Amino acid sequence: MSGHGDEPFITAVKPLVDAMGGELLPPDEAGPDDVVLAWEGVGVVAVRLPQLADSLDHILAALERKQGRPLADLDRKAKQEVVRMLEARGAFAVRHGVETVASALGVSRFTVYNYLNREKQA
Repeated sequence: MSGHGDEPFITAVKPLVDAMGGELLPPDEAGPDDVVLAWEGVGVVAVRLPQLADSLDHILAALERKQGRPLADLDRKAKQEVVRMLEARGAFAVRHGVETVASALGVSRFTVYNYLNREKQA
């Protein structure tokens, strides 16, 4: 990374990048899809964001850690909560999002669609 004055900035953004499943790189290693964060006009650090599909896996893994057990072991109401939360985060706009979530929850795609439709009627 660049000069020592940048450390507080990097320290400040790291938790956000970690939560998104991204990684920090030196700005000169940034690729065309990476986001370079500048401070006072100078590129300080580049952020490589995960592909959307990878970040869905990352979100599901984080939920599993938070619950302390496989998502498939949750009861129906808890699974509906998970689906609602994922929908709010755009999980079902991702290619194969419904399939990915259904397999993590141990339910069919049809069940996931039912949970989503129940929301819209509520």
